[in-house]
Amino acid sequence: MKTATRRGLRVRVGGAVASALVVVGVSFAPGATAADAQSEQWYLGPMQAEKMWKTSTGEGIKVAVIDTGVNPDTPSLKGQVLADEVPKQVAYGATDDYAGHGTTMAELIVGSGADGGLQGLAPDAEVVPYRVPLGSELSAKEEKLAPTSAEAIRAAADSDVSIISMSIGSVAYEPEDAAAVKYAASKGKILVASVGNEGQDAGYIEYPAAYPYVLGVSSIDDKSHISDFGQSGNYVDLVAPGENLPAYCNGNFEKYCHNLNGTSFSTAITSAAAALIWSAHPDWTANQVTRALIDTAGRKWPKDEPTSTAGYGTIRPRSVLADPNYDAGEPYSDPLRKENTQEGEKLVTEIPPASASAKPSSGATAPSQGAAGSSKDKQAAAGSDDAKTAAADASSDSGSTLWIALGAAAAVVVIGGGVFAVLRARRAN
Repeated sequence: MKTATRRGLRVRVGGAVASALVVVGVSFAPGATAADAQSEQWYLGPMQAEKMWKTSTGEGIKVAVIDTGVNPDTPSLKGQVLADEVPKQVAYGATDDYAGHGTTMAELIVGSGADGGLQGLAPDAEVVPYRVPLGSELSAKEEKLAPTSAEAIRAAADSDVSIISMSIGSVAYEPEDAAAVKYAASKGKILVASVGNEGQDAGYIEYPAAYPYVLGVSSIDDKSHISDFGQSGNYVDLVAPGENLPAYCNGNFEKYCHNLNGTSFSTAITSAAAALIWSAHPDWTANQVTRALIDTAGRKWPKDEPTSTAGYGTIRPRSVLADPNYDAGEPYSDPLRKENTQEGEKLVTEIPPASASAKPSSGATAPSQGAAGSSKDKQAAAGSDDAKTAAADASSDSGSTLWIALGAAAAVVVIGGGVFAVLRARRAN
């Protein structure tokens, strides 16, 4: 694992080589073709991607990918990367991916699958790339020229992207990043980030996932088991596929490595799921899209009792897309209000609405939320007995039933006869 220190910020990236992505049982498979990589995207079948694409392909949605940069010239990304829309002041190296990680995340979100490359879950959405210094691959000069994560988040907030995807993590709370996140939320963006890969007993959730107004995402495998490497505690909001998946081995883009694990994958897939929903409902606000992800998530516990390892459950975007009468609730009511504010605190100003076509409002007001006072900024140890969870004993067919309970049945999810039975536990306060 490589870390970098820049302006007081230690950031890790879940990548194939320059990585906090858990590399377990990697097979470099000499002579393997790109098609081998696409065939390893095991979640596309259980999620019924082909059926979802009949309703939504993510068209009209732009996703900011804040990562190691995005190579727009891979077969799967040609025509999908809006490099010209990166503001000049933060554009240094945006299309020069030094690790292969950011390009992998972009392909998982919007990849066309051309030439056997990775197939994106939202193939008609588009990516706006941002490169921030992660790992130790960049020279001191390059690090100085690259934007900080706070600068990238603010730039994305002032653009017409709808979703900000961050498969990155830091152990350090940074006031500049917290303020940038709050600013982006005030502009009506959905922010998604990985909770980290240090294990369920790490005792904390990484930033930016732990900041207010960020959806923190952890990982499951193809049997619907919660991944042991995913960090637990408060601010795990959702889980998505993150095990045994392919990613570019490095910044040469010559081949994919295989059997990689990490919450980075889960974050990209969740961002793509949000893009599918928002594309189908372009008049919804960020609050409504977030609420749809939470309300329809696969779980076997009450919605108001999120667990420390799975949050509100497993993303199931087809439950929204398949229900023409789905009610997304109040546009100005934050579905994560309790986590995003102190206990009992009332927001003076709600997060404003946003849509795929909405231009950012120059007069948008940030929610009344002191960065240091938020309950979400008070990290607590997640290792206590009542905050731990146990992945259930699974049956071999659990992966399919997890994703496909739809429509009116979505409120009562059947998950493989007891699979994914995470213990309901008090989340870290």
